[in-house]
Amino acid sequence: MNYFLVKSEPFKYSWEQFEKDGQTFWDGVRNYQARNNMKAMKKGDLVLFYHSNEGKEVVGIAKVVKEFYQDPTTDDTKWVVVDLAPVERLKKSVTLEMIKEDEQLQHVALVRQGRLSVMPLKAEEFDRIIALGHGE
Repeated sequence: MNYFLVKSEPFKYSWEQFEKDGQTFWDGVRNYQARNNMKAMKKGDLVLFYHSNEGKEVVGIAKVVKEFYQDPTTDDTKWVVVDLAPVERLKKSVTLEMIKEDEQLQHVALVRQGRLSVMPLKAEEFDRIIALGHGE
């Protein structure tokens, strides 16, 4: 299994809206590295949902339910989407400050490449963020 983190500004697409929708295609990615990360996603992979700009916090866990396909919002064949579904809201949001202060998360892509909207995570990084989100 692989692990990822995706970012969304809550005023554009929030965790609450994601839960209401039950599933969505993840669109709007226009960065080649982020696109390549989406192409690496496999059905069943787990994804942390991060509210960017407002909040700057991991708020939930999603899973990949459909692997990459052509982004239906553009005719440009370079861009792709994946379908995600919510798994669970974290008991406690994990803020960017918490991540930056945690010794185990010093090399996480969220800290090193803060502007990247879709990024891979190591299993231990994913597990540590989930532990923080469960108050451990």
